[in-house]
Formats: sequence, C-alpha cells, structure tokens
Amino acid sequence: MERYVVGFLMTFAVWAQAPGVSVSTVVTLEARRGKTIPAIEAQDIRVEQGKDPRPVTGLKQLRAGDRFQLMLLIDDSARGSFDTEIPTLQKWVKQMPPNADVAVAYMRNGMASVTAQFTSDHTAAAKGIRIATGPGGADVSPYDSLKEAVQKWPKGGPARRIVVMVSSGVEGLDGGYNSDNPYVNAGIRAALQAGVVVYTIYSPSVGHAGHSLWRSSWGQNFLSQLADETGGESYMIGFGSPVSFQPFLDEITGRLQRQYILTFSARPEKKAGLQAVRISIPDKDASIAAPDKVYVPASL
Repeated sequence: MERYVVGFLMTFAVWAQAPGVSVSTVVTLEARRGKTIPAIEAQDIRVEQGKDPRPVTGLKQLRAGDRFQLMLLIDDSARGSFDTEIPTLQKWVKQMPPNADVAVAYMRNGMASVTAQFTSDHTAAAKGIRIATGPGGADVSPYDSLKEAVQKWPKGGPARRIVVMVSSGVEGLDGGYNSDNPYVNAGIRAALQAGVVVYTIYSPSVGHAGHSLWRSSWGQNFLSQLADETGGESYMIGFGSPVSFQPFLDEITGRLQRQYILTFSARPEKKAGLQAVRISIPDKDASIAAPDKVYVPASL
C-alpha cells in the first residue's frame, strides 16, 4: 500500500512541476440572463486543455484606447441586394473608434482582393467598400479566401484581430456537407492560428448557389461553425437578404466593447500546434465567447 501511495505522490509531483507555456487569447463576456454582466476576475474563469485544468494567470479588459485591427471581408458573389447595404457599412466603418485600424477585402475565386489596406483613416477605408461584382466567384470556397486574407495579415500588430465576414457561406469545392468539411476547417485553423476572431453576416449569393435551400442551409451552418469556433458570433435572418445589416453591426460594436485578453498557462506538447481548450465561467451569472482551440508552442 505504501508503495502505491509513494508512486501516486511522485506522479502528482511530476504533474505539478510540469512546465507550462503562457498563452493569450481574446474572449468576449456575455450576460447569461438579462443584460447585466457581473464583475469578472481571472479566478472566476476556468480553462481546461483536454481534461486538464490549466492555471489562469491574467484577465485584461480591452479598453477604448487599446488598438485593434478589423477587416471587413465581403463575398464578391453577393446578390444585388447587398449593394443597398453599402451606405450602412460605410457609415459603420467611418464611426469606428480612433484606436481601430480598418481594412476592406473582397472574396473571389478563393482569394482575397484588398481594396483598402489597414488604416486609421476610416473615411479612406470606407471608400474601399464597393458594389459586389456578382457571377464568377460563387463557385469557389469563401473559406479559402478567409485563409488567404489571414495569411496576408500584417505581422507584429495588436493582439486583437477581428474579421467581419459577409457571405452566403456556400462552399463550392465539394468538401462535403458536414462539420468536417476540409475547406471550412482550413479557414478556421488559419484564423485560430493567427488569433483572429470572426463574426459572420449571412448574405445570399447570386445564381443557383444563392437559392438552393440545401446549399444555403449548409452555408449558414458553416458560417455558424466558423464564428463559434473562433470566439465570434454569426448573424442571419432566414435564407433571404437581411432587411438591414445595421442591427448586426450594432451587436458587433457592443461585443467589441466587452472583449478581454485572457492569459493562462497551457500544457505544451511535443509539436507546436492548435490545442483544444474549453473556457467557461462556472460560478458567475455570465458566459464567455472564446475560441475552441489555441496555438500552443512546443515544449523545450
């Protein structure tokens, strides 16, 4: 019996002394009921890596003066109804706070065509929002375009990086209608690895992909999967064009004001890569939107 106790204690000691690596991620606090979010401190948040609880070492609220980068990523195959939303989007971009660097890009043929580079001149950025060209880009995955946009992201910028993606979500490369679509997952991995939070707004495509109930349904599923797994939110009203993007944009603006940098000690693996985590607030009347995975460097 004594031998087993000693063995357990030695195993526990090795686990307790196992080195961790500091990892930070952007999270968003939400009210669980009603509209009031109680005061939340680092010790209120629980982080699990697999089944292993990990120590939370910091929680810093991102305030009005903290810089962030936001890219408006628009599907160039959007239906003509999108064009009526251009003034709404331009007004929203112009009203971004001074600490925001905004870029605009269009998704077409699996690529991201930047029409406005990251800038704090929001009037200049708003000029990058143009009419969608329509047919020609509807048969290619917007998730490839997201991947390229993320890979083009300037290095060494602020920790908070946001994409607002306007798309039907239809994946046209036949990756399959299931949650394990390789093109959708590749876009999600790219965003997670770069620490990008993605918000999605459903806007139908032109052509058959834009009115096929089956494709539209899975397009919305993919957009929801993308937003949920990166710590964002997905917005849609049925399968038609929204009456206005304004309520969605207002909601995103509110979420940007409730974001924090969460830091915790992750368990390093032999190879660097994305590790599944579960982030929650178990004992307070609040919930938290957070990525499902974080990038963890390899152990030394």
